[in-house]
Amino acid sequence: MLEFFPEGFGEETRDDAAELFAFTDEAGAEVLRESFGEVTTVSVPPGWEEEWKRFHLPVVVGPLWIGPPWEQPPAKLTPVVIDPGRAFGTGGHATTRLCLELLIELDRASVLDIGCGSGVLAIAAGKLGFAPVFALDSDAAAVEATLRNVSYNGVEVQARQEDALAEPLPGADIVLANIDLATLNALAPMLDCRLVIMSGYYESDRPALAGFRHLDRRTEDQWAADLFARE
Repeated sequence: MLEFFPEGFGEETRDDAAELFAFTDEAGAEVLRESFGEVTTVSVPPGWEEEWKRFHLPVVVGPLWIGPPWEQPPAKLTPVVIDPGRAFGTGGHATTRLCLELLIELDRASVLDIGCGSGVLAIAAGKLGFAPVFALDSDAAAVEATLRNVSYNGVEVQARQEDALAEPLPGADIVLANIDLATLNALAPMLDCRLVIMSGYYESDRPALAGFRHLDRRTEDQWAADLFARE
């Protein structure tokens, strides 16, 4: 789903199952059918442009307020404004919040966000005082979304399209990677950093990052994020 909707998509958990959903057209639905098999489509009623906004509720992580541009952030919190466009996802997913919880506690240094999506982690890092901040994604639409959101927030984030597994990665003190576990394991030998914050997998997964030792773990709603330090 991240490949098809890099700006974000919705997720609803029901008992032991999760339902993923996003706004798209019939052509997009057909692509999803080819990739996932059964896909349920629902006609969107008139006025959905305003109705869907109620799904985009701001979240607070430490000193950060993360929300869409039509919401007003509290005066005492640092705003991270993320425009989801026509897709769901403004940083409210548990994996994003868990990564930020770990990041907030670290000394300020340079950051590389691999698989930046809409730029939530990279922009939040800039707002927290980390610098310089680099953001990479293999999808051009994700980089476009990140740069658009960077402009909303007035932070310094260098974002570009790049396949992290195929090209040399920029060096940084801290790497953020909220992506799938297989890619994280493949990236380990290529990382030039002191610390890694990684997520995108379930609490039942216990990743071991080659060349790094485990320092900390946060969990929420069956998701997990881990902090590793170079050995």
